[in-house]
Amino acid sequence: MRIRLTAGETVLTATLDDNATARDFASLLPLTLRMDDLFKREKYGHLSRSLAVGGEPRFGYGIGDIAYWSPGPDIALFYAHDGQSIPDPGIVILGQIDSGADAFKKYDGTVDVTIEAID
Repeated sequence: MRIRLTAGETVLTATLDDNATARDFASLLPLTLRMDDLFKREKYGHLSRSLAVGGEPRFGYGIGDIAYWSPGPDIALFYAHDGQSIPDPGIVILGQIDSGADAFKKYDGTVDVTIEAID
């Protein structure tokens, strides 16, 4: 599934993976999340509920990854890499931003991000 992420003047596209967690996330769309900054590497936002288990937990990430962190339950948009790993229980990758994830660097602190399906 293709999605659009909009934050202020920034509009990015992404592709969700085909796993149960990503499909459950897609069922919440469209949504707008208030996303905070963490470690100058990611924007994260709190979901209204936990997502289904089904994607493989990972302890690493790449720039442009859209990930689910179950203890939150939060999603994260990774726009930089600081060399650190993700603590237990890890993250489930929901999808990848096609390009331009570093645009989130310009939003110091909190930013509202709207996420919607485009397929």
